[in-house]
Amino acid sequence: MEAELTLRIVVERPPAGVDFGLQKGSGGNYETVQKQRSTTAELTFEFCARVKQGKEGVPDLLGPFIQGPPKARFVYLDIGTCAGQTNTVWSRRLKVPLGGITWDMINRVSNSSKALEARVDGTAKDGGPNCGTAKQFRGWKVKPLARLRT
Repeated sequence: MEAELTLRIVVERPPAGVDFGLQKGSGGNYETVQKQRSTTAELTFEFCARVKQGKEGVPDLLGPFIQGPPKARFVYLDIGTCAGQTNTVWSRRLKVPLGGITWDMINRVSNSSKALEARVDGTAKDGGPNCGTAKQFRGWKVKPLARLRT
C-alpha cells in the first residue's frame, strides 16, 4: 500500500528576525523552500510525503523533504544562513522526527482534508533559534488541512 499525506510543522515562539525554511533534498544537493522571516508569531510549513509499508509492516515515509534511514526518518528546517539569510549570526538546522506516525493516523489523513501536524519550540535555551533534534517534541496529531499543499 502506498498513500500520500500532508504534513505540517508549526514552529512556536521563534526569535524575531531569523529566516526559517523547509529543506527539500539532502546532502549538498538541497534547496530551502517556504522561507519565512520570524516575527515571534508561529511559522507554518506544509508539504506532502508518500508513505509505503516498510520492513516489519511499519510506515516508511518518502519524498524530497524526508531525510534519514527508514527507522529514523525526519525533516529538516533550515535556519539563518542555512536558509539563505545573509545578515545574521545564526546558522542552524532543526531536525523534526517522523517517529510515532502510525497506520491509523495515516489512514485518517491520506486522501482527505486533514494533515498530520507537529508543533515544535522555535527558541533554544540560549535565546537563539532552536536547533538539533526538536526538544520537548509532542509528536504528530491529526488536524484539519488549512493550507495549500506543496
